[in-house]
Amino acid sequence: MESIFHEKQEGSLCAQHCLNNLLQGEYFSPVELSSIAHQLDEEERMRMAEGGVQTEEYRTFLQQPSGNMDDSGFFSIQVISNALGVWGLEIILFNSREYQQLRIDPIHEKAFICNYKEHWFTVRKLGQQWFNLNSLLTGPELISDTYLALFLAQLQQEGYSIFVIRGNLPDCEADQILRIMRVEQQQRPKLIGEDEAQRMSVQPVSDTPVPGDEAPLDEDEEELRKALALSRQHMEVEDEEADLRRAIQLSMQGGSDPTSPNAVVTAGSSHESGSSEETLTAEELRRRRQAYFDRQQQAHDSSTASRRSEGQRDQTQPVTIQRRR
Repeated sequence: MESIFHEKQEGSLCAQHCLNNLLQGEYFSPVELSSIAHQLDEEERMRMAEGGVQTEEYRTFLQQPSGNMDDSGFFSIQVISNALGVWGLEIILFNSREYQQLRIDPIHEKAFICNYKEHWFTVRKLGQQWFNLNSLLTGPELISDTYLALFLAQLQQEGYSIFVIRGNLPDCEADQILRIMRVEQQQRPKLIGEDEAQRMSVQPVSDTPVPGDEAPLDEDEEELRKALALSRQHMEVEDEEADLRRAIQLSMQGGSDPTSPNAVVTAGSSHESGSSEETLTAEELRRRRQAYFDRQQQAHDSSTASRRSEGQRDQTQPVTIQRRR
């Protein structure tokens, strides 16, 4: 594949790339193609002048821009046809009645040039294999013989004009090498800039944003961020309520003193007779949560007062410990 000449896209010079990829070398430059275009413009002017240089049609023609080239680098089919004529080559419209009556299988041709919306590219046989030499690709694309006809039909459906190249193409190194060997392509070439676009579209994911690196969010991204934040808050509330429910159940089972007159046993505790677990409503959960916190606070205050009282007795009298029998 390295021996195949493949000129990649530069500006709007696809006509130049199409010709050079077809001929397999740097045969034409923008200056040479512009010279052909100017020659065609002059020939058209001379034909229009034959009807009279004072006519309205002639003055209108002079005011119109060239139909054979423009400042972007586009060249017309007439320019391409004249450039190929220098090498004794001619073009035939693939879909014309003249060519279709010949009923020639496309694989028996030598090359095609394709045009759509001012873009030109070449499909050529090198050795015994076909290649798509589109200048918008990162490299030559191998086309199998069975796929060639389908490929051309697909281009026609997309609006492409296809021209058959007739005549003897110049000898080239790639054609000589591929006559004695065949190549295989493991991965098809991509469009120029496609890899860079994919890299730009994939951003590293990080839970911790770096200050100063955050790009301004559009409306959709802002709404998504708010939705995620609300979702996290809802999950946290659910986790908190679940923890609280377990805490209340533990408190009713063993968190309070069973001998205390304030101890309460409900249907969430385990009994020897067994009972089903009661389902708590949100209101009952809040009341029991408050009751649980109140009991915890009372127990804490009671414990603090008891420690202070014992400390005072230690300062006034010795402590006598009696053992119960």
